[in-house]
Amino acid sequence: MKILDHKAVLSHLPDRKPNSHKGDYGRILLLCGSRGYPGAAALAAMGALRSGAGLVFLGVPESIYAIEAIKLNEAIVFPLPDTDGKLSIHAADEILQRLPQMDAVLIGCGLGQSDGTLAVTKAVLENAACPVVLDADGINLLAAHKDILRERHAPTVLTPHAGEFARWGYPGQNRSTEAMSFAREFGCILLLKGHETLVTDGSICYQNPTGNPGMATGGSGDVLAGIIVSLIGQGIEPLTAAACGAWLHGAAGDECAKTIGQYGMLPSDLLEVLPRLMK
Repeated sequence: MKILDHKAVLSHLPDRKPNSHKGDYGRILLLCGSRGYPGAAALAAMGALRSGAGLVFLGVPESIYAIEAIKLNEAIVFPLPDTDGKLSIHAADEILQRLPQMDAVLIGCGLGQSDGTLAVTKAVLENAACPVVLDADGINLLAAHKDILRERHAPTVLTPHAGEFARWGYPGQNRSTEAMSFAREFGCILLLKGHETLVTDGSICYQNPTGNPGMATGGSGDVLAGIIVSLIGQGIEPLTAAACGAWLHGAAGDECAKTIGQYGMLPSDLLEVLPRLMK
């Protein structure tokens, strides 16, 4: 079992060269949000931006586009066809046109479950040559379509909590053994959330020492997903990016607990602290 510390995490972050430009730090595509869950998309986008991504493209259902465009100044927000407030099957065409230009993709935060969101998730996994991070509904949508994950060749990172993990047939009675078994079975990288979050590719396993119960609030996982896809897009190997992302996310929560307290901290508070941990 490997355990990272702050020095090790900083050693994996890419150097910021004087003659660099925004394209050098990752072109990230996020497919997130639905009617009723606009905050998930915004938090994921800000997680990616606050952890160093150069360009963050956020595709959302057309019905919540105006909300996201007002919430976010730095992300490039664009509308996609929707049905009943969720991405429709017709959104896949534009997404597939954008995929070749991307360094990493995140799908799932606040996405909702429907025929349309399933079609979009399948299209991304079947066509994206870059790494893909699956969170929340992205994971739930695939629970009945596991072969899509098995057949994928490019790196895939899944970030389930215990409930989502159980839907895949893993009750979590022995977290480390089951996490490594899952990663081997599906050929992916698994970040199993919880106390001492585990990150594994089925061979190497990291145990995360940071974080606290104050982070157990809606939106915290969206920030984490944004951090991970950002680090991958900046060129960090996906297993290492997921482990570093878990450490940074938890450490930001620990800093907030010191200054705000566990009861009142918000996911948006993590975003304010995060950059200070990366300098």
